[in-house]
Amino acid sequence: MNLFCRHISAATALLFLLLLSCPGLHAQISFSGNAAPAITEKPETSTGLAGVYVLSSSAGVTASYTASSPAARVRWMRFSSLGGGYAEEIPFTGDGATSSIQLGTEDMGYIVEEDGRQTCFWVVNYANHICRLGSLDIAPEQDCTSASLTFEGSAPRIVYYSVNGMGRTLSRGLRMEYTTLEYDEERNTYNQILRQETLEYLSSEVHLPAPLCNTEFTLTGDRFQEAWGGARTIQTPTYQARAVEAVTSAVQISRTVDNEQKTESTSGVLGGSAPVEITFEATVTDAAIYTEWQFSTDPQFENIDMRVNSTSAPRTFTEYGTVYARFVAGDASGGCDWISQTYTVSVGESKLECPNAFSPGSSEGTNDEWKVSYKSIISFDCHIFNRWGIEVAHLTDPSQGWDGRHNGKLVKSGVFYYVIQAQGADGKQYKLSGDINILHSSGRNGSYSTAE
Repeated sequence: MNLFCRHISAATALLFLLLLSCPGLHAQISFSGNAAPAITEKPETSTGLAGVYVLSSSAGVTASYTASSPAARVRWMRFSSLGGGYAEEIPFTGDGATSSIQLGTEDMGYIVEEDGRQTCFWVVNYANHICRLGSLDIAPEQDCTSASLTFEGSAPRIVYYSVNGMGRTLSRGLRMEYTTLEYDEERNTYNQILRQETLEYLSSEVHLPAPLCNTEFTLTGDRFQEAWGGARTIQTPTYQARAVEAVTSAVQISRTVDNEQKTESTSGVLGGSAPVEITFEATVTDAAIYTEWQFSTDPQFENIDMRVNSTSAPRTFTEYGTVYARFVAGDASGGCDWISQTYTVSVGESKLECPNAFSPGSSEGTNDEWKVSYKSIISFDCHIFNRWGIEVAHLTDPSQGWDGRHNGKLVKSGVFYYVIQAQGADGKQYKLSGDINILHSSGRNGSYSTAE
């Protein structure tokens, strides 16, 4: 045997054996003499425990183990918070295959060995950890993200110990219920819901996610008393909501215009060819008293160009450049603010190009209408004349076109003239004039306009 092996302590060796053999439950553990049924908790396998048993009181209670046969060799050991490596053997009584011990009043771990196989478990004497719910109140100091409550009573942490002496929390399952708001995407509203938080134990201060509406906090527990029929319920006065939340959107009205030059949009960027029509909307929670849409050419919003004190802000963008928009909401005290994401609206520079020929009536749907090609044109006035100066068409929107008709009849082939005055979103002024060549006019049914 080498030096290392000779120095392994007896406790370490025992612990090693326990970790190998304890996780499996090889027999029945039962209790008698207890006033209320034992509550069984199945801990993680890594604890080495087959179970954690909670007794309303362990005083005068007998714990029994039923072996696989009366001939089995059984011994009992117990261990404290030091772990199974420091377990000590204890006396027991036997009756056939059943062996029993008398429990003490301390929380304790036990190991029952049958023919070399161990079953490990922990017993909690609840009488040492009784939950007493006194009162629950709203703390005088509150913040925007959590609700602070003050608790008077006793519901301390219950700890059990694994085979290797690691402390684990046994949850009391205290139930805290209160009302808050939840966003309904389908209806675009915030609706009240009942939220439940499970608390492992309680100290004098309790912090919970801030409710989004006025509510009372109701505390019930703990789960052990509830199982034994003795749980209490206490409630706070009404909590005044301070936390603010909102859901925002920006919806751009799309145009399907075949002669408008489109701008390739970047993900998350609104805008394109002016005029750009966008409706900004926000849905807010109950505590949002102050609401405002802010617009700025500064992405940091150090200088705000426009404020709209509403949850709805329809806006038409007619100027070249980039504008940033965000929504701000706040509670009545002004201490709790909520700021949305930043929406980016980019309006492109203007363009205006005029074709010099088209062929109305030749092939329907193919080059049978005269239209300008444009982008970000915010005002437009176009007059079309024949060679004698007679006006045959007047267009007031760049999306409009001339179908080659005058007074409802197709004009004959020839040269016509346009005069355009327009303005771009970038301030550029357009004064354009030029020829329009009418080609291959069929004159359906021999019907021509006299404006040749």
